[in-house]
Amino acid sequence: MKYMNEYRDPELAKKYIEEIRKTVTQPWSIMEVCGGQTHSLVKNGILDMLPDEVTMIHGPGCPVCVTPLNLIDKAVHLALDKNVILCSFGDMLRVPGSSKSLLEAKAEGADIRILYSPLEAVKIAEENPDREVVFFAVGFETTAPANALSVVHAKRKGLTNYSILASHVLVPPAMEAVIADEASKIDGFLAAGHVCTIMGSSEYHPLSKKYNTPIVITGFEPLDILQGILMVVRQLENNYALVENQYSRIVNDAGNVHAQNTIFEVFEIQDRTWRGIGVIPASGYEVTSEYEAYDANKKFAVNIGKACENADCISGDIMKGIKKPFQCSQFGKACTPENPLGAPMVSSEGACAAYYHFAGVENA
Repeated sequence: MKYMNEYRDPELAKKYIEEIRKTVTQPWSIMEVCGGQTHSLVKNGILDMLPDEVTMIHGPGCPVCVTPLNLIDKAVHLALDKNVILCSFGDMLRVPGSSKSLLEAKAEGADIRILYSPLEAVKIAEENPDREVVFFAVGFETTAPANALSVVHAKRKGLTNYSILASHVLVPPAMEAVIADEASKIDGFLAAGHVCTIMGSSEYHPLSKKYNTPIVITGFEPLDILQGILMVVRQLENNYALVENQYSRIVNDAGNVHAQNTIFEVFEIQDRTWRGIGVIPASGYEVTSEYEAYDANKKFAVNIGKACENADCISGDIMKGIKKPFQCSQFGKACTPENPLGAPMVSSEGACAAYYHFAGVENA
């Protein structure tokens, strides 16, 4: 537990909370962007410890949750009707599509495999030269290097039966989309430390300046979150807005340049549809023309139309920070982890799942 217990010290947590109480003099709303931060807030009871003046707003930082319905439908179609070996991270399997999830497709006989790394999918393609292998490449900038690297490796090995179904989304455009929304009540941000580990902190400076909004890059342990909140509150109380780096033990201004080079060898930035939110300009990665032979969208040319969300699911409002999970009439009733109406109840980074497992309706 070295380098973990240090960031879970209850006595130090009390000091941070007391310092927040001493500093805050008026109401402020702070959005934590990443679902991992949301889970830390809820699981560790931080929401109940904060002074009433500090309201945490849960952001769209769950890439599984914002993967559009038609892309899940496409993955299901490839697995069931095209007889591909469909590989994915585990969170994606239970996310509902318009008619069924990947887990339901697997139960119907589709060859769907849960992996920990896309490089495992490349190996599967090597071992099954007579089968098409598709990796469902979902994630923020954090997972993009590994997914891009799998394509590079497949090309180097001369594999023609490997491709990725890309659903990569980018954090800064999403932050701008939610703060520019007319319903936004965001005064400051806790930015996702793992994303900044890859991309650095430099791309957040224009956003902070444009909207005069404090942005603190924060880790995921309780003390990371509390220190980040304190740093945002200090900025707000003293009427200034900068990008600050709480997660300096990991994040620097430039990020991981080697990882970035791998990303942009395979991917290019394009507009992306976010489930429950809509199209956000320049907010996603798509495979470049140089590697189009490894782009499942082009390789299989499957035309899956836009699907409608479940009318009872308010996941879009939840991911934009307009509503909390317990404000959904179906939360914990028709919508549970075993029978989810929307992705935030499924994913390990989903806000609804965090409240269901660690708060409950009566404590939310």
